[in-house]
Amino acid sequence: MSKKQIVVQGHDISVILGKNDDDYINLTDMAKYKEGDFFVSDWIRNTDTLDYLGTWETLNNPNFNYGEFTTIRNESGGRAYRISVKDWVAKTNAIGIRSKAGRYGGTYAHKDI
Repeated sequence: MSKKQIVVQGHDISVILGKNDDDYINLTDMAKYKEGDFFVSDWIRNTDTLDYLGTWETLNNPNFNYGEFTTIRNESGGRAYRISVKDWVAKTNAIGIRSKAGRYGGTYAHKDI
């Protein structure tokens, strides 16, 4: 897996090359530079975010588990609702967003996301 950096508004953001030559951008790096507290886990639990991710996966991922997505979507929206990126991927077979520990660690999303 190849890693490179892009500069966005003067900040270094990691990018990795995924399958089929698709770039995945490090959301964790981006969140570091957001004013105020921002966590990827807060973003992914948002109903609008889940709708977008579900649509992207439906269009780009033939193995997407739409039934599990529907369950997640119906549970979302409340203040207490939480889902991690790892749970999202495990439950829905998502390919557009991923979370990695260790080298090249962080939460990465396909450049379209």
